[in-house]
Amino acid sequence: QVQLTESGGGLVQAGGSLTLSCAASGLTFNTYRMGWFRQAPGKEREFVAGPNWIGGPEYADYVKGRFTISRDNAKNTVALQMNSLKAEDTAVYYCAAQNRPFGRISRSPGEYGYWGQGTQVTVSS
Repeated sequence: QVQLTESGGGLVQAGGSLTLSCAASGLTFNTYRMGWFRQAPGKEREFVAGPNWIGGPEYADYVKGRFTISRDNAKNTVALQMNSLKAEDTAVYYCAAQNRPFGRISRSPGEYGYWGQGTQVTVSS
């Protein structure tokens, strides 16, 4: 079955950096859209970033210029480099997969059929 496993979360001071990684198994990785989402306490899950099949990746406005997403089809992984972290970036970060080998990345969590267990990122101010 499809499994997504996130790693790399932790506690960091404001202004610091973290790199999250998502390892995928049980799927034909290069036919799945991959995205990163996050969910803070009391808030809805929201889009963070996702690579497109054609053209550059997409980022939510609140992380643009600070986060960088990269996908490695040979290793079945997708990484999220997070720089200049802010207290408001504190959340559980989730990797998600959607079986759709075409079109632009979707920012809607409901369109993704597979999710990892999440990794906690806490930014202290």
